[in-house]
Amino acid sequence: MFLNRLKNSGQWSAVSGRASCGDLSSPTHATKSRRMDGAPILALLATLMLVAGCRQDMQNEPKMIPQRGSDFFADHRGARPQVLNTVARGELHEDSYFYTGVVQGANGYREEKDLMPFPVTMEVLERGQERFNIYCTPCHSRVGNGLGMIVERGYKPAANLHDQVRRAQPLSHYFYVMTHGYGAMPDYSAQLTPEDRWAVAAYIRALQLTDAATLRDVPTGVTVKSLKEVAVEHNLPEGYAEPWALPSTAVQAYPPVAKEGMPAMAPANPADPLISIPASKPAPSAAK
Repeated sequence: MFLNRLKNSGQWSAVSGRASCGDLSSPTHATKSRRMDGAPILALLATLMLVAGCRQDMQNEPKMIPQRGSDFFADHRGARPQVLNTVARGELHEDSYFYTGVVQGANGYREEKDLMPFPVTMEVLERGQERFNIYCTPCHSRVGNGLGMIVERGYKPAANLHDQVRRAQPLSHYFYVMTHGYGAMPDYSAQLTPEDRWAVAAYIRALQLTDAATLRDVPTGVTVKSLKEVAVEHNLPEGYAEPWALPSTAVQAYPPVAKEGMPAMAPANPADPLISIPASKPAPSAAK
């Protein structure tokens, strides 16, 4: 009875005489065939994803960790030594005088030079004036006489850049002091780049030249006015061009030292303070 139903439905194979699973040309069989053809591909993709997810690199990444060992190199050090005779970018510093302000003297000691490492232009002086007014005037004042605002209020007297000792200093001396500090003055290497330190040194020299200038240095036809006359012309407060009195609220934070002067006095330092420089080597007569 089952065979009769197969014959009546047309699903009986006349060639083989056996019952077929269905008509190959029917839509139902074509859909099932496509599903069966895609099953191996899906299984392969699932296997690949499973294998990729099981890589050990997700747990142990192949990288170098600072201050740890490594089995990759023969010496078992993760941090590699620096390559010999190499310099980091921007750290070559071929011109040692530009970065230090000193050269090695004949006696082996460092020696300061009265020389700028690059040409001084008006732009350089303007930059030096700007940096000087920002970082130097609190102690040295805008004219460089050592009577800055914090000195008038009890801070240790700053150097008068116009006395004979400071005017006789080589130009690179100011660069060296700004780099390393001097006495109560801290260094300003973090605030001022080497270029700015040289610019400030050039401006200090310009201040010294203007302070010691005479009428002979004035070009012909140029009128020179005193500070008092300028103050009157600009309607500045009375006494603006006079020495400023020490405020009543000021305190002397340090015991006074006679040769250094007192706050608010002019000049802050005597013209020729007593200094002694130790000899770098004994004299020939003393050696005998």
